[in-house]
Amino acid sequence: MTRESSASPLIFGGAAQSPRAALPVLPPLALYIHIPWCVRKCPYCDFNSHTASPVLPEEEYVDALLADLDQDLHAVYGRELSSIFFGGGTPSLFSAQALGRLLKGVEQRIPFASDIEITLEANPGTFEQEKFVAYRKLGINRLSIGIQSFQEEKLKALGRIHNGDEAVRAAGMARQAGFDNFNLDLMHGLPDQSLDDALSDLRQAIALKPTHLSWYQLTLEPNTVFWNQPPTLPEDDMLWDIQEAGQALLAEHGYAQYEVSAYAQPGRPARHNLNYWSFGDFIGIGAGAHGKLSHPDGRIVRTWKTRLPKDYLNPAKSFKAGEKALTNEEMPFEFLMNALRLTEGVESRLYPERTGMTLESLAEGRRVAEQSGLLQVEPSRLVATMRGQLFLNDLLQTFLS
Repeated sequence: MTRESSASPLIFGGAAQSPRAALPVLPPLALYIHIPWCVRKCPYCDFNSHTASPVLPEEEYVDALLADLDQDLHAVYGRELSSIFFGGGTPSLFSAQALGRLLKGVEQRIPFASDIEITLEANPGTFEQEKFVAYRKLGINRLSIGIQSFQEEKLKALGRIHNGDEAVRAAGMARQAGFDNFNLDLMHGLPDQSLDDALSDLRQAIALKPTHLSWYQLTLEPNTVFWNQPPTLPEDDMLWDIQEAGQALLAEHGYAQYEVSAYAQPGRPARHNLNYWSFGDFIGIGAGAHGKLSHPDGRIVRTWKTRLPKDYLNPAKSFKAGEKALTNEEMPFEFLMNALRLTEGVESRLYPERTGMTLESLAEGRRVAEQSGLLQVEPSRLVATMRGQLFLNDLLQTFLS
């Protein structure tokens, strides 16, 4: 799985306050499809991914995904999909035939926007590269390729199964297959990484001319091998040097930072992720997938699906593991935890439009955040200062009830 698709919501308790206003317009609708299998689980990965058996249950899983989608259709009647994202795991382990049947089934149920963005996460291994042409013919028009590093010792430390040459070839294969829009996923702050190492990786990625780069720091997450057996990571001063030098290099080559770890050429931000970050709606289908749907009466409901593939494929078990309607007191944090990751924030009007809450309900939090130098004093926008971006958790705390 690449960092692009990580949008797991935080779930909070609390009783509802007064009813919210009806939403004047429903936000754009996206679809997230989770394919939970990988060839091998990486030691840093905390996503819902599982080591694949020699034969994947493609047909059964596609049947389950469509049945899962059927159960959510009542909540999105009359709407169209603006984007689809296949995340994982490693979605490129699935055949083009299986993904084609799935996409056809989805379109029969929910109409596609004429300019729909359809992204598939892929590993750069030769086996996956051979499928790129077939994927493009299905209407998949964007790839997100999980490179992480081009250096052999770093790839080995990360538990990756591809090598640097395959990573370079994957970008060329994507372009030859007709993908004029693709992301490369790259990490920094790797075990024993120097500034030169990090910039070498970044220069190699830039030389491949992707339209988008997800460049983010390796972090040690609970329930991973690295959490229990931590490698030696660079010191904070080195991490800061890497961040500063890398951002300058990306800007020099025309990659504008529009989110904490997302950089794009002009007009090429990830539309699917922009929908997450601006509190858009998304259906989540597949093992462990999350969703968020708005209703005209003002209700906003988060859902999450059964996590283990064997349970998800078990007809005796429900696809949906749980759901929660967001309360008034949770709404500021839920909206802002993603919107303030955007370097330009969002227009202030988006808050009442997408939450049914008044801007006045943010007034006290805005005042405190502005006085603390974490939020820009800009009435027409909600946007973090540079300091606020660095201390995002502190900024969000000012909006907790």
